[in-house]
Amino acid sequence: MSRFTMWCTSRRAAVVLGLAGFCGGPALAADALGLDGPDEALTAMRKIQCSTADGLPVTYGWEGRVYSRVPGEPDRLLFKVEGMNIRQCGPLAAEEGGPGFKLVTREILLYLDPQTGEVLETWDNPWTGETVKVIHVTNDPVNQRIPRVGRSGREFALPFVVQGNQWWLTSTVPLFYKNVLGGEYQKYVGGTYHATEMFNFFGDVDEITDPDVESVPARVGWVRISSWLPWMEMGDRPGLLYFHTAGRKLDSFDDLSERMREQIANSYPEYANPPPLDDQRRNETSWTFFKKVLDAQ
Repeated sequence: MSRFTMWCTSRRAAVVLGLAGFCGGPALAADALGLDGPDEALTAMRKIQCSTADGLPVTYGWEGRVYSRVPGEPDRLLFKVEGMNIRQCGPLAAEEGGPGFKLVTREILLYLDPQTGEVLETWDNPWTGETVKVIHVTNDPVNQRIPRVGRSGREFALPFVVQGNQWWLTSTVPLFYKNVLGGEYQKYVGGTYHATEMFNFFGDVDEITDPDVESVPARVGWVRISSWLPWMEMGDRPGLLYFHTAGRKLDSFDDLSERMREQIANSYPEYANPPPLDDQRRNETSWTFFKKVLDAQ
């Protein structure tokens, strides 16, 4: 599943797109904001991701669609999706790689019926003819440590693009790593998770440069290209999925949709709050969570 925090620490994957022509005027670099130093960039990142106030819960919400792409057939709309991420920030201690800040989060992505918008319990696979149980994304935790100086020795920086009173950040994160569902022979027969996630964050210059503003409104776009979801039981069939979504930082948890709030109240009550700032658990992904489901069965 998505990692709405991953792009901010993947320097090797960060790419700024040339959007100036699309927007109709010249774009300026980060120094136009006075945010070109590592301390200023860290403060801006905290304002976008959560808040400069330690321990203040912040919620993001997003919606979109999931399509299939199979050679030789038209793309299919498989699902609508709705997601949320609740988080908080705190200082990064020296023993944790500080100075900098830590971001602790947990997130949900619901798969919805593409016509009715109802939360799916099962799904009729059009390729296999099987009915399978839908496993929604419930990743807890999805944490990040964002230091002033990274392991490479480079100081933290943000690839801001500025035009008029608007800033934006764009990043592409290629993913290719061992799949936890693979067996001991995956070196020979395959078994890697291969995906690409693309993020866009947008906001107003006046707010992100105002020292009295602790948390800035932000709009976000998220795209993911990936292999089939494990619960779809597609094995090695050719094809892929692409997710196309958009959302924003909400004013409060209560601004989530009624559908999402009901799901949290009935099934995921811990998602009403972020993890604690001293959370030391390993991060969860849709693959590690699905493995837990399989192991429990």
